[in-house]
Amino acid sequence: MKIDILTLFPEMFTGFLTTSIIKRSLEKGLVTVNLHDFREFSKDKHKHVDDYPYGGGQGMVLMCEPIVECLKSIASDESFIILMSPQGVTLNHGVAVDLSKKKQLIIICGHYEGFDERIRDYVDMELSIGDYVLTGGELGSMVVSDAVIRLLDGAIRQASHQDDSFSQGLLEYPQYTRPASYDGNDVPEVLMSGHHENIRKWRKYQALKKTYLRRPDLLEDYKFDQESIEMLKKIKENDCNLK
Repeated sequence: MKIDILTLFPEMFTGFLTTSIIKRSLEKGLVTVNLHDFREFSKDKHKHVDDYPYGGGQGMVLMCEPIVECLKSIASDESFIILMSPQGVTLNHGVAVDLSKKKQLIIICGHYEGFDERIRDYVDMELSIGDYVLTGGELGSMVVSDAVIRLLDGAIRQASHQDDSFSQGLLEYPQYTRPASYDGNDVPEVLMSGHHENIRKWRKYQALKKTYLRRPDLLEDYKFDQESIEMLKKIKENDCNLK
């Protein structure tokens, strides 16, 4: 996969690209990440990329020309162009999975008060990471890139992300490691029993319970089997007041 990010602040990405799973994925050649300072495409002698909005108003607006010219220099028939925007579709696991199947992602990071509306004519998707506003799209583009890169074959073990929260439509079940007892809290006995079927059922039950208590909206789209139906019935009867 290839990810191209259009930004006025490429220095913000230094730590992101040189640590942990992202760094290893780059070293393995699973993904290439290129940063493009679209200020270089400004035709203004002072390299301005923003101007006052027509009709008046607060702040400065990003101009069409630098961004579009930068896009034209890197886009291909395989490009999928994303505009980071609080008006966009909200990022979730399903969106990340779909994006991980693309050959090339181009992510545009806005800044200042906003961007010229005509830039939208050149994008395939507007994407948001939540109902709040940041100073720019850089942090959002890192979130999107991280969510996508970790899903690429070879980035992490496939089993590691198959049980992630949201991957199966539920929040993830509780996890424990050594020591078996700490400060009066013990690891559930079933997890140390070695009985794989009982462990599977416990984890499924706990994932359903956590989702029911914390994110019941997710259950609207969850595909219930008979086992899940019985578990949820028990949760409602016995555990609905637990946290």
